Amino acid sequence: MKTNTQFKNEALAALRGNWGRAVITTLLYVLIIGAIAAPTSYQAYQLQSFQQEQLGYMGGTGSLRQALSLMQDPTWIAAQNRLQGTSSASFLVQVLLLFPLGLGFANAFRGLLVTGNNHLFGATLHYAFSNYWHKVWGMLLVYIFTVLWMLLFIIPGIIKVFSYSMTPYILEEYPELSASEAIHRSRLMMRGHKFDLFWLMLSFLGWAILCVFTAGIGFLWLQPYMSTSIAAFYEEVKAEYLLKGGLY
Repeated sequence: MKTNTQFKNEALAALRGNWGRAVITTLLYVLIIGAIAAPTSYQAYQLQSFQQEQLGYMGGTGSLRQALSLMQDPTWIAAQNRLQGTSSASFLVQVLLLFPLGLGFANAFRGLLVTGNNHLFGATLHYAFSNYWHKVWGMLLVYIFTVLWMLLFIIPGIIKVFSYSMTPYILEEYPELSASEAIHRSRLMMRGHKFDLFWLMLSFLGWAILCVFTAGIGFLWLQPYMSTSIAAFYEEVKAEYLLKGGLY
């Protein structure tokens, strides 16, 4: 298994001369996520503001009687219904748009690493919307399985996040596999390597802390660096999996 330094050096080599495209692609991806999340965030803010105004509290105080009275207020009920409706619609858009876009974003940086394709935003869209329903179903299954594990136990849920983490690459590279087969292959590839991926991601913590002091702008550079490094990690665990015949 390669070291974190080797994965990161491979990522830096792929990104050399392509940072501008990488940053723009990341910015556009973040803007899309923000646009989808904005309606729900706005409705939640409106509801919270109304609650605070009616209860006349700061920091969450207020009598039980006031709270019960508020819950019967037609305006509060209408706001709550709007929030629920917006949240449901937002989740549907996430499934249909953000799930495949997340897959496309990851594979765009893998393409940069493997083939040198630096048309990153175009590649993101291509990977996201080719073989579309298969990828949506695969990413939705990953989400469902992860949530179910999280509801059962937090730590096993986190472990499953790493276990399923190679699925976006497998869904793209091996379209002949069903969604469940792609998830299963990710589990096989990550057997014995979940901590390796955790350690790789943890190695970016220092950079993440520094990015906070740039008002988050630094993440536009950090995210491509991380995505390309994780793509290099995928290539390594895939090679090991294939070397062993895919039987472990």
